[in-house]
Amino acid sequence: MPAFWHRLGLPGLVDVHVHGMPQRLLDAVWRYFDGAGPLVGREWPITYRWPVEERLAHLRAMGVRAFPTLFYAHKPGMAEGLNDWAGAFVHQQRAGGHDDVVHSATVFPEEGAARYLERALRDGARVVKIHVQVGGFDPRDALLDPVWALLADARTPAVVHTGNGPRRGNFTGAGIFAEVLRRHPSLTAVIAHLGMPDYDEFIGLAERYQHVHLDTTMVFVDFFGGAQAQTTLARRLAPRLQALQDKVLLGTDYPNIPYPYAHQLEALTRTGLDDDWLRAVCWHNGARLLGIDSTSGVRAG
Repeated sequence: MPAFWHRLGLPGLVDVHVHGMPQRLLDAVWRYFDGAGPLVGREWPITYRWPVEERLAHLRAMGVRAFPTLFYAHKPGMAEGLNDWAGAFVHQQRAGGHDDVVHSATVFPEEGAARYLERALRDGARVVKIHVQVGGFDPRDALLDPVWALLADARTPAVVHTGNGPRRGNFTGAGIFAEVLRRHPSLTAVIAHLGMPDYDEFIGLAERYQHVHLDTTMVFVDFFGGAQAQTTLARRLAPRLQALQDKVLLGTDYPNIPYPYAHQLEALTRTGLDDDWLRAVCWHNGARLLGIDSTSGVRAG
């Protein structure tokens, strides 16, 4: 891993799609993946099923200089408590001398959502995770309108899982999220997983809207269909991804991935895109969006 980013002349990596949450909740997520075989046609072993300090130490050893702790609510009454946990977790890491954890928050369509999200932003949250597929909610819900407006005004990026993978939800897909963007065109949205499996449609949203970005989480990896199929897909999408060089960000889904972290970077090289593209994706774009010092990886401000 260090050899990869050293070769590119980078100080490390910025990963915008890392998960961290209370262990009890993470254990539940891992149980879901333990039974995910029917969803993807094969078993999904968690490669990094480790205690939290070991997971963090591994990220740091690989040279990941900044990362959020993305978590999400799947029912009412969860989000505010998770946001409080995240604030405490960030303070704990800083007290231990680590300034690399990006303060994260989440939200669910419920009364008071904008109020508790505004409090989380005042407390320092700089990225928000919204999981339409797991939450099973409509992103066009009127309860979310003030949330989207707040995020747009604050220019706070929202990592949104609104694609149809690993399975279609009642409110997933590019067409539905496009309605959100039409109402909130200045929203800084990061489409998780490049919108998998509807890559073309979600790339189209990034082409159309100035503040829509894409993350690379689990994109082009062997796990889905094998190396040959993924290389073909990567090369087909490469011209459009080249044109969006400043809007694509490294994401991995660590620690919940069924392969080594380095494979995500290997998969990105299958695009055939040049080192300037890799530098932008693996460092510069994420650093800019999350407010990271462009040379040191230390949180700015």
